[in-house]
Amino acid sequence: MSMLIGLLMVALLALAGPAHGGQTHQSGGGQGVSTEARSAVAYHGRLRVCGTRLCGADGRPVQLTGMSTHGTQWYPQCVTGKSLDALAYDWRADVLRVSTYVQEGGYETDPAGFTARAQKFVDQAHRRGMYAIVDWHMLSPGDPHYNTARAKTFFREMARKYRNNPGVLYEIANEPSGVSWSRIKSYAEQIIPVIRAEDPKAVVLVGTRAWSSFGVSEGGSEREVVNNPVRAANVMYTFHFYAASHRGEYLAALDRASSRLPVFVTEFGTQNYAGEGANDFTMAQRYLDLMRSKKISWVNWNYSDDHRSGAVFKSGTCDRDTKWTGTSVLKQAGVWVRGKIRQ
Repeated sequence: MSMLIGLLMVALLALAGPAHGGQTHQSGGGQGVSTEARSAVAYHGRLRVCGTRLCGADGRPVQLTGMSTHGTQWYPQCVTGKSLDALAYDWRADVLRVSTYVQEGGYETDPAGFTARAQKFVDQAHRRGMYAIVDWHMLSPGDPHYNTARAKTFFREMARKYRNNPGVLYEIANEPSGVSWSRIKSYAEQIIPVIRAEDPKAVVLVGTRAWSSFGVSEGGSEREVVNNPVRAANVMYTFHFYAASHRGEYLAALDRASSRLPVFVTEFGTQNYAGEGANDFTMAQRYLDLMRSKKISWVNWNYSDDHRSGAVFKSGTCDRDTKWTGTSVLKQAGVWVRGKIRQ
């Protein structure tokens, strides 16, 4: 749609209800989900970067909150119509991160199949009014250039499909590690033009050094990005944290970085860096307080029933595909993060 039409829609929706649209939706899951649910995409329209913030079509800062899928090669059964009804209408999430692993039995084994799967999940998020992050979940090896050719193919196909859709963000490198920021930057400056050729206005999310810690996990800092940013507009930089492992040094880095750069926290957990062990809700809340004060959008890891404490659903929930709403099917971390999204 044109910018004028988009702004008119935003204005009308603002008059019609609370923030994020207040539109009426009917859940297809038949689980007693309220029909009064917000539609983030309808309300905010096409997102863009304005200064150090993520903004909606009207130029006002936006903070999105939501969940990431686990690897779609392992847990596609956790991403169903009913589960996404729960995420959109019961949890009231704004965004779903669709994580397509590259190795680990992912994209490289079946490029066409995993592209189709990612598109299916993005489409399902859109039907429920949520934004979708297309996550190129490169992990090992940690050099994103190992997969440059694959990434170009994947993002060309994804951007071509969603070129006129305001509800997509592209995360081009999940967690680079063991390489310099300059090498990550050179990769980004090859992939971004591929996306821009198909979808010139989309927001692109760039992973940072040392597992998207702005280099902190490898002795660096955000200064390397501040002093040598990616040569492209409408770009944000990603930061990941796990509260039980990543303490004050990481929190301070996020605070400093977000004062100089546009930052999106595309992955966090309340456990240790492996998504395991006891939850540290106190430390996690410190991060959430900072992100709320600075309108930093965030996505929690992960929307599955993996055995680890970081997966929000109790084991076996996804296989049953029956009840997804409320808290009875959730682990401790799931109860906590659902409450934070609903706020």
